[in-house]
Amino acid sequence: MNPPGPPQPPPTTLGEPALRTRPRFPADVAAELKAAGWHPGRWQIGQAEEWADTLVGHGGPAGAQHTVFPAALEAWAEFGGLAFDLSGPGRQLARTPFLVDPLCGLHQPRTLADLGRALDTRLAPLGEEAYGQALLAIDEEGRVYSLDHTGEWFLGHDIDQAITALVLGSAPERLRTADEA
Repeated sequence: MNPPGPPQPPPTTLGEPALRTRPRFPADVAAELKAAGWHPGRWQIGQAEEWADTLVGHGGPAGAQHTVFPAALEAWAEFGGLAFDLSGPGRQLARTPFLVDPLCGLHQPRTLADLGRALDTRLAPLGEEAYGQALLAIDEEGRVYSLDHTGEWFLGHDIDQAITALVLGSAPERLRTADEA
């Protein structure tokens, strides 16, 4: 089971590297982020470290343990605690509310460990969608996933892409095994 490959960089001219000319988030996503309490430079590392301590200290069934790594801590520090009260049509899907709070996955260390083994990476909880109907997770590379009763979904190569997809109601890509591909 593998997530999609990274997006291709935009073409350059005369061998020059592409310059970042666009804002970090599309305007409508930036507006939702602002409404949720995010701003550039937001960094709640103390809260992120508290979450990490709680997760690492929580033992799951059959001894499953949560893992914590820099990509998770960074996502929690910048976006942790933000709640997005979304509804209505999106680009491809109905938009649903979501919350960035790793404690939403406190009781899911085994589920995250199992998916992590299938993806050959470690996963940490990130939050939830639709008031607990789906668990959001992040891997060591910063890629973001959603796990629900229908399967596992790839939301983006980083937290920015994932938040953008969730806010805009973009269709995620379903993770499949090699046999299902």
